[in-house]
Amino acid sequence: MNPIEEAEKIKDQIIAWRRDFHMWPELKYEEERTSKIVEEHLREWGYKIKRVGTGIIGDIGEGEKTIALRADMDALPIQEENDVPYKSRVPGKMHACGHDAHTAMLLGAGKIIAEHIEEFNGRVRLVFQPAEEGGNGAVKMIEGGALDGVDAIFGFHVWMELPSGVIGIRDGPFLAGAGFFTIKFRGLGGHGAYPHFARDPIPAGAEAVMALQTIVSRNVSPFETAVVSVTAFNAGTAHNVIPEEAELKGTFRFYNEEVGKLIERRIEEIISGIARAHNLESKSEIVELVPPTINHKEMADFARTVAEKYGLRYGEVPPSMGAEDFAYYLQRVPGAFLALGIRNEEKGIIYPAHHPRFDVDEDVLHLGTAMEVALAREFLR
Repeated sequence: MNPIEEAEKIKDQIIAWRRDFHMWPELKYEEERTSKIVEEHLREWGYKIKRVGTGIIGDIGEGEKTIALRADMDALPIQEENDVPYKSRVPGKMHACGHDAHTAMLLGAGKIIAEHIEEFNGRVRLVFQPAEEGGNGAVKMIEGGALDGVDAIFGFHVWMELPSGVIGIRDGPFLAGAGFFTIKFRGLGGHGAYPHFARDPIPAGAEAVMALQTIVSRNVSPFETAVVSVTAFNAGTAHNVIPEEAELKGTFRFYNEEVGKLIERRIEEIISGIARAHNLESKSEIVELVPPTINHKEMADFARTVAEKYGLRYGEVPPSMGAEDFAYYLQRVPGAFLALGIRNEEKGIIYPAHHPRFDVDEDVLHLGTAMEVALAREFLR
């Protein structure tokens, strides 16, 4: 059995699955239709199924070792702007991060593995996960037994920064840890003509936007990598009214857990200090979403060996400040998160993830499927 040849045979089916999922996107923890289709196919192919909410765990094969392969299924609250036959049919929802492709690729791998299970000396577990987009669905899947008895795990993400068809492999830190923050300044509203009778939260908010930038430039070591971005500033509704409250929202990213804790501490210190200086009340809500995604070197090396053996194009993928809850799996078992290049300028596939015109080069999705099958086959020899 040659994984590439087998994947080539079902290339059109993988594309059809992807388009179907793309037309009917479902947000985090709403993946009822998607998971139903996945479950029906896996049962038909002989997998033992366990449901974890809208997530699916499918097992097949027997043996001492178990390899897990994971795909995420949720979409984003984005209105699609592509003019394609498979455009989202659901207003305000779109697969703008490629999870439709991830699900289709792993379904393809599941079909091939089931048809050749006698060639696998062990168990293959397929993990179809909900709520990667800010819902920490990986944690729910782990709590539901996704990693019980698992010796290694691999996942794929389509990658706009790599040429179409190239598999990106990286040792160590690949994706950043991430958190969100919400900051509120509360003062005393009043007339814009009489600011001295009010306690204006807007100057404090403006000062906070600038001051938060100094966390990375002045508190984080220049040998570390971090990001602090204020992405929303809301206050007031009228030209001549000083509002009582100003609210800021943003995100922070890091590779080193200690840097993440430093950022959290400094946000709180800076905000409370600014509030006191402006005679305001303040509240900081900080949520650490996911830890850094750190690939295990031996598993990354294994992936390179597999790609080399089967003649798949591969290369180094640069680190990214994006985040992924696949990190939680890697904290518990050896594994690696891989990238599949989908950038194709001739086809106009150039828009980044989370953009309303994001799309994937469907002609290379079967290569992701082939790599998943090859990883399982070689690990279970």
